[in-house]
Amino acid sequence: MRLRRKPWIDEAIKDYTDILYMEEPTRLKGKWNTLFPEPENPIHVEFGTGKGRFISRMASFHPDINYIGMEVQEGVIYYAAKKTAEMDPPVANVRLILGDVKHIQDIFARGEVSVIYLNFSDPWPKARHAKRRLTYREFLKKYEWILKEGGEIRFKTDNKDLFDFSLAEFKEMGWKISFITYDLHREPVKGDVETEYEEKFSRKGNLVCRLVATRPIR
Repeated sequence: MRLRRKPWIDEAIKDYTDILYMEEPTRLKGKWNTLFPEPENPIHVEFGTGKGRFISRMASFHPDINYIGMEVQEGVIYYAAKKTAEMDPPVANVRLILGDVKHIQDIFARGEVSVIYLNFSDPWPKARHAKRRLTYREFLKKYEWILKEGGEIRFKTDNKDLFDFSLAEFKEMGWKISFITYDLHREPVKGDVETEYEEKFSRKGNLVCRLVATRPIR
């Protein structure tokens, strides 16, 4: 769902240009590691980072990983930047991109990313919209290209139909499933963090599904 535009964000968002890349992120293709204090650390990317709770907290808990969050809506990525900048203690291992997942092969180099997070993506429930789901096979091809050998996708959703669809797509495209659960909170994963949506939906009693898939070796 696209939020109503808030004109004041155009100016306020400029406060976070040290961590937020809104224009021409393609110029950093293959060079994202150079933006971090510890450039040798692996890069983990969250597509659809929302308001930044997940990525900012993951960065705090895992300082040995460099995190990049990508969001298509300016009015949402602003809050992710604000949340990240206000972390206490501060985190230095987060960068954010305003951009569309469709263009990730122009933004990231081949094999530049170690892990991709897809958290509570839009389920696009109508069959005619299946190609828009972020776990549709054409997106999996793009993810495979930017992931290094042994790279993973870590996917969470409370939508069982989307989860089953995604599981079938991963298998059809040759990805290896190393972890799968239809009730994540029954056996929480150490080192993981709840997203805003996850907290909201799980409090309502929705079960959270999670899988980990490793990219194929071609």
